[in-house]
Amino acid sequence: MADRPGRIWGYRLLFVFLAAAVSFVQLLPLDPGPGLIPGPDVLLLIALSWTVMRPEYLPVWLIAAVFLLADFLHMRPPGLWTALAVAGTEFLRTRSHTLRTTSFPVEWLLVSGLILVMTLANAAILGVFAVGQPAIGLILMRMIFTVLSYPLIVVLAGRAFGVRKAPVSDILGQRA
Repeated sequence: MADRPGRIWGYRLLFVFLAAAVSFVQLLPLDPGPGLIPGPDVLLLIALSWTVMRPEYLPVWLIAAVFLLADFLHMRPPGLWTALAVAGTEFLRTRSHTLRTTSFPVEWLLVSGLILVMTLANAAILGVFAVGQPAIGLILMRMIFTVLSYPLIVVLAGRAFGVRKAPVSDILGQRA
């Protein structure tokens, strides 16, 4: 059955809360020390996984607002990662109907390729404009750990927050 508007707005508020919590934890002055593995981009993973499972929960304006605010908080060039995140989620949104019937490994492979393209595009654009950025090895390590963390985020979204793929009957507009 299709979600009620109150439920949809509840999940939108939950996304904003999760984004705030993730940003807060990332901004804590905890020094992990040099040479440690960079963590995954959890905010991107939440946005991508929710867009695949329930695209109506995350409209483009919400994704743009949350990622732009994250750009400001993390002192990244404003708008670049936001534009890439919006482009990536919209790419997945256009394929969400076909992704509902595919297996998880296919979904994971598509999301992994998308994360790879987004990461390399970000590094290339920053490089063209001579903006300081971490070494390419650290960027690629973060990308790898982001890709490897995707299944965990999907499981947490389903088990902890109840975000699951909509049945095909809901997509087609049929009633049970």
